[in-house]
Amino acid sequence: VQLQASGGGLVQAGGSLRLSCAASGRTFSSYHMGWFRQATGKEREFVAAIRRSGGSTIYAGSVKGRFTISRDNAKANTVYLQMNSLKPEDTAVYYCAADADRWTALEREAEYDYWGQGTLVTVSS
Repeated sequence: VQLQASGGGLVQAGGSLRLSCAASGRTFSSYHMGWFRQATGKEREFVAAIRRSGGSTIYAGSVKGRFTISRDNAKANTVYLQMNSLKPEDTAVYYCAADADRWTALEREAEYDYWGQGTLVTVSS
């Protein structure tokens, strides 16, 4: 599967953005999907993941209550990350990823089989 992330940009603190990750192919619903981010000079970190059916989600503690991951398996073959109440520390390149295996350890980068190219989110103070 090929992944194309979009929706990044510049936003003021307290604002919102919605990221999208469009997947090619007809097997999108076979993959658990995740979002990661990498700030300048830091390691890539887990943000959120959603089960292939969309029935379960997990979040990093730093974004829980502010970010929402969702997916559209029926029409758009897309996973979304709605980001509200953004903070300057949310500034990073955001990556989407797909995992074809079990719904376990989705916080780990190594679990994912495919990655998108990243989209930059900048939150100004």
